[in-house]
Amino acid sequence: MVGGVQGVQAVPEVPGVWVRPWELTDIDAAHAAAMESVAEIQPWMPWCHPAYSIDDARAWVTSQIATFEQRTAFEFAIVSADGVFLGGCGLNQIDALNRRANLGYWVRTSASRRGVATAAVRAVRDWAFVDSGLLRLEIVIASGNVASHRVAEKAGAYREGVLKQRLLLHGALHDATMFSFTRPVAPPTI
Repeated sequence: MVGGVQGVQAVPEVPGVWVRPWELTDIDAAHAAAMESVAEIQPWMPWCHPAYSIDDARAWVTSQIATFEQRTAFEFAIVSADGVFLGGCGLNQIDALNRRANLGYWVRTSASRRGVATAAVRAVRDWAFVDSGLLRLEIVIASGNVASHRVAEKAGAYREGVLKQRLLLHGALHDATMFSFTRPVAPPTI
């Protein structure tokens, strides 16, 4: 449950897109979505590969439920209003000292190019700035990942610049673009 509710409506311009914490009932649907999307996702997310098994999906979902409860990561399933699994979006690599985290996302191929990822990013950003205490969310995207760049831009993330040789994907170093969201902080009162 997020903030006492089952899910969080993503954004009004994409009605029916919700993010919610992972549940054990998501395992089969997440595995099927990953298998549907290997060609598009694997170049940028090496976890998604043709040999990705139902056991891999089970281990990941189970660990995400635990880390959410422990508040060490906040990963969400993206679902439609009628319960169709659309992808994942979440906060990981949390730096508690500096109150920042990495924001990542993926959407199954059949749901891409419909604003689903953008809606999920906005929902997770809004949730984080209200419910997590985080002040900064970073999105680090391999320079060639055009679709993820579009999502970050459409979601309103600030483009900070290019980080040279920042990501190691499939044994090769890639430059990456850093985008961020920062929570407005009220000035101290005197």
